[in-house]
Amino acid sequence: METTKNTTTSLQSTLDAKKADFNTSATDEKKKLYAEGIAAVKSSGVETSAKQVGDRAPDFKLKNASNKEVALADYLKDGPVILTWYRGGWCPYCNITLNRLQTELPSFKAEGANLLALTPELPDKSMTTKEKNKLEFEVLSDVGNKIAKAYGVVYRLTKELAESYQTGFDLHAYNGDSSDELPLAATYIINQKGVIVYAFLDAEYRNRAEPKDIIKVLKSLKTK
Repeated sequence: METTKNTTTSLQSTLDAKKADFNTSATDEKKKLYAEGIAAVKSSGVETSAKQVGDRAPDFKLKNASNKEVALADYLKDGPVILTWYRGGWCPYCNITLNRLQTELPSFKAEGANLLALTPELPDKSMTTKEKNKLEFEVLSDVGNKIAKAYGVVYRLTKELAESYQTGFDLHAYNGDSSDELPLAATYIINQKGVIVYAFLDAEYRNRAEPKDIIKVLKSLKTK
């Protein structure tokens, strides 16, 4: 059985296994490069300057993978919204997470919630990611990280890491710009009043919000 489909296994344990594979196979130079990149995000203060629990969630309209405009406000009319960011289809940790979120989608919907995933990828790239992972939730292209900036979850890659990404898979082609900016792999839950009731913010991109924690918060909203 694939671990990404086994909901008795935590998402984080699957991500940690992927990280362990990286630590086994990667060169010391590459491990140092990535560690320095994570440390730089941490020291930037983005985790604390981003929108937090209790803040009002900025409304937005973005195009989905089918080029249809999607508004946060419209989804909030139907119930709470799980808003999550992924760095790009080039990120294996993002693909693991997206697959797990797809598996958990029926559980989210059972609690009356909708899931929206944002990415700085260009629409053609986000469409590829959606199709590759067979995602049934909205994947929204936040070109230039405009909405991510409104939520305060954007950071700039270190020069060395940006060069590595550019050489390795051409990040600029994925995002359609040369800003070398990415969003945290952040996850928010927004209630129907438009207020953030859950925030997962971590400089370590290999850590992600656990689905069981998301479901727990969604259940609590139904009792209020």
